Amino acid sequence: MASRTSSPLTHPAPGDFDLFKVMGALTDDTRLAIVVTLAASPGLACNGFNQNVTASVLTRHFRVLREAGVIRQHDVGTRRFNTLRKEELDRRFPGLLDLVLTEGAARVTPHTDADCA
Repeated sequence: MASRTSSPLTHPAPGDFDLFKVMGALTDDTRLAIVVTLAASPGLACNGFNQNVTASVLTRHFRVLREAGVIRQHDVGTRRFNTLRKEELDRRFPGLLDLVLTEGAARVTPHTDADCA
């Protein structure tokens, strides 16, 4: 089945990760909640997230995380799946994501719709 979008998803190579882009992507509570949720539920589809924002706003948050290199997205039919790029981030910035997840878990609540996973 064809991709749900006409433009391809772009992901930075690990060598192109920029610490300040990564940190900027993680400063927003909605994006932080997405990251904490993905750590607990890897491979979750976009429609599995139940945030208090519109779908278009949530899409923008996913794009910011993807373009910073924090997540990887891929399409399967009409669903878009998300995974953390933990191993790649750990190689580039050792310990950063573990610290973000530890501190983030105390700050935001992961929230998913289990029926959509």
